[in-house]
Amino acid sequence: MLTSLQVRNFAIVDEVEVDFEAGMTVLTGETGAGKSILVDALALVLGERGSAGLVREGTERADISAQFDVRKLEHAREWLIEQALDSDDDCVLRRVIGADGRSRAFVNGTATNLQGLKQLGELLLDIHGQHFHQSLARRDVQRELLDHFGGLTAQARKTAVTFDDWQTLAEELRELENSNSDKAARLELLEFQIRELDGLDASDGELEALQHEREKLLNSGRIADGLANALQQIYEAEQQNAHQLLARAQQTLEPLVEFDTRLATARGLLAEAVIQVAEAADQLQRCAEDLDADPARREWIEDRLDAIKTIARKHKLEPTELATLRVRLGAELESLQNIEQRGAELASKTQQAAEKFRDAAAILGKGRQKAAKKLAQNVTNAMADLGMPGGVFEVRLSARADDAARAYGMEDVEYLISANPGQSPQPLAKIASGGELSRMSLAIQVIVSDGSSIPTMIFDEVDSGVGGGIAEMVGRRLGELANSRQVLCVTHLPQVASQAHHHLRVNKLTDGKSTRTTVGVLKNGERVEELARMLGGVEITGRTREHAAEMLERAGNKSKKKKKRAAKRA
Repeated sequence: MLTSLQVRNFAIVDEVEVDFEAGMTVLTGETGAGKSILVDALALVLGERGSAGLVREGTERADISAQFDVRKLEHAREWLIEQALDSDDDCVLRRVIGADGRSRAFVNGTATNLQGLKQLGELLLDIHGQHFHQSLARRDVQRELLDHFGGLTAQARKTAVTFDDWQTLAEELRELENSNSDKAARLELLEFQIRELDGLDASDGELEALQHEREKLLNSGRIADGLANALQQIYEAEQQNAHQLLARAQQTLEPLVEFDTRLATARGLLAEAVIQVAEAADQLQRCAEDLDADPARREWIEDRLDAIKTIARKHKLEPTELATLRVRLGAELESLQNIEQRGAELASKTQQAAEKFRDAAAILGKGRQKAAKKLAQNVTNAMADLGMPGGVFEVRLSARADDAARAYGMEDVEYLISANPGQSPQPLAKIASGGELSRMSLAIQVIVSDGSSIPTMIFDEVDSGVGGGIAEMVGRRLGELANSRQVLCVTHLPQVASQAHHHLRVNKLTDGKSTRTTVGVLKNGERVEELARMLGGVEITGRTREHAAEMLERAGNKSKKKKKRAAKRA
């Protein structure tokens, strides 16, 4: 459950730290004090998107931390262990939003992304907003609530995955069938292009080799002159060539080594130089002999280079990419030649995927039928307590045709209501008034939440539009829900606030220059004063205080009686 919340520099909140306990806790205060801001802060720390506009004016960042006790939360503990984020029995979620709009998220001090934060948050806490009744008329919301109530969320996800797999294969099959329609023309073109490439038979590295040889042939005259000149200087000149000069120097040093042994090294180097010059001359002579200035060879190279470049231009490629093109065209040709076999295999896989989806959708549909009956009965029973005696609530499942399957399954979900006896149920959005819709929304949320495994529920002014005895029944239903989980409720109704086990008051303070929000825990007499304020408005009389005290006493007595009955049953 949620054990504490720390908020700094968020909206009008400068710094607030709140501790929470098990059972039902209400947050009350004047309009605009910041009650819903605390709920918004919790939503952010659980992964909702934020913006720079949420940072308190004049500060650098908003910082929100929420601590949870996860000792008894098996799914949350498993998630933390899988992500290597577990830390004993506590879990601390933190969100930091900078004035520049950048956001960071942490789980137990380790940075994480918003997607991970949201996944974990969905296992820890569920927020029901004050405008939920406005979205209750939407079919997708109705379907998701039914799946949530029936414990079918995992099966719904599985059904959606199988649908996506089926549609992906079906699209591949359609593309294959479309390509088969112009198969003959494509085959003819591929075969021609491959014959052309095979006829060219351009090998890897051939282009570079031909270009190098072409340059050599174009400069054969310069090369021949240079070779002849170099040979003359180092070997062939009758007088003063390098080979002769080095040989004479070696001969000059030969008799002198006897008198100075240090000259032996120089003599050896000169001997090696004589040998190397002779080898260089031999290499130059071979190059001169191999020099080919054949015009026919030059013409053939030009033609060959032109053929390679022409085919490359035709395919809009670099000449060096022709070998890769040949491999790709060959693979496409083989694929087209085997298209019938591939089509049969793909059709079989598509059929198997469709059957897998239908099996998953059938399981989901049966679960929805069972859940729909139970949800309809529970909400119908609750309507009498919410000021709609004799009303009827129905959940209608309409089967979709086989060719109209959707990722959410093979049926549409629609809520219907008859608010008054004798009226046939009609779609919720068409027949319910604003007050009735608010009450229906609250009943559905409480009932759906009662079947949830989420340990903490937050209700943000979901009791708007009700009052009097109905408001008291709303408070009782929330109190009953708190017997099995932690419930936090933002409310303006004293009838609801009186049913809570714990009471927090949110205050807005200002000195004329700045505004800040504080949260205080109310005990005994303080609760009476707060309920009296909620009952009496600006002027609080003694009778108003007596009424407030009576409400608290009556709620406490009923709570004690319920505990005794529960103990007897146990």
